[in-house]
Amino acid sequence: MDTFTYSHSDEDLIDQPIGYWASAAGEAVVHHIRTMLAESGLTQPEWWILNQIVADDGRDKAAVLATLRGYLNVGDGSLQHDIRALHERGLLTEDADGRLRITDEGRTLRDNTALRQQKTRDQIHQGIPEEEYIRTLKVLQRMIHNVGGSAWHH
Repeated sequence: MDTFTYSHSDEDLIDQPIGYWASAAGEAVVHHIRTMLAESGLTQPEWWILNQIVADDGRDKAAVLATLRGYLNVGDGSLQHDIRALHERGLLTEDADGRLRITDEGRTLRDNTALRQQKTRDQIHQGIPEEEYIRTLKVLQRMIHNVGGSAWHH
């Protein structure tokens, strides 16, 4: 286990800007996740798409786009590109009616990446009790609400 030291005393942390620390945490975690996905040969939106269509009967392309629209400011054009890239790699198929289905190769990649993703999540959460994690998310959600923002992740 790595030794961890907090940046400031409790007395000094109270004056630290939440915007900086929330942003720094988000950037570090997203970079770490995207690096793991890249090592699996996937972008983050490609990962989201595979997870949306992993069910045996797949999913309607319009529904996938509607669900993923807005994730980290990824728009339809980018998602369409990622769907085409996954199709070209043989990881998904698209029926004439617009239904996306994962291929056997896509399912294998998705399942292997899911195992890596769980290890990545465990690494991110190392040394953080579940109740502290939940409390942190509640605090951040309340701060978002307090400033009139909105954030919602399904």
